[in-house]
Amino acid sequence: MIFADRVDAGARLAEALERFAGDDVVVLAIPRGGVVVGEVVARALGAPLDVVVPRKIGAPMNPELGIGAIAPGVRVLDPRMIQMLGVTPDYLEREIETQEREIDRRERAYRGPRPSVDVRGKVAVIVDDGVATGGTAIAALRWARGAGAERIVLAVPVAPGRSLARLRDEADEVVVLSAPDPFSAVGEWYRSFRQTSDREVVDALARSATGAP
Repeated sequence: MIFADRVDAGARLAEALERFAGDDVVVLAIPRGGVVVGEVVARALGAPLDVVVPRKIGAPMNPELGIGAIAPGVRVLDPRMIQMLGVTPDYLEREIETQEREIDRRERAYRGPRPSVDVRGKVAVIVDDGVATGGTAIAALRWARGAGAERIVLAVPVAPGRSLARLRDEADEVVVLSAPDPFSAVGEWYRSFRQTSDREVVDALARSATGAP
């Protein structure tokens, strides 16, 4: 399954989630690209849109190689990778602190003066534009559970089949439209996968808060 762009992916994902329309649902999108998908889903479900901001913890000398992920108050670390790469506790704490500052910056920049949406007792539908390794998604899922969501649903257009078992262990339900094998990157399943800007995230959240189209 190839998606034209994130809006197309959001429309298709919304169809798969239509049974949640009318429920006490909150859509939590993972920035940046997941917010474009999440805005379409939230509008279709008649649900508020907010963000959950996990961040990957990169390996020394290779920040694209994840050795874990964090979300506010949540740490998901890979002990095997940390040991194999000889990652020191000092490096790990410095990297976590750096990413915690970035999470705080993004949350303040994206929401502005608006408070975060309360997920307690609600169905939290966590949306991204796709999953690769699953680390940041798991951090987001654990954050939602810790925040008191009654039910947690991970909804993504595409994810590798090898990641699904791990994701299903963390979520109450996983909705994925395509689970290709082999899988190398999320972007290969989109015809247009341009980078989403902070401004687009801010605008999407503002539209959702005001009910603007």
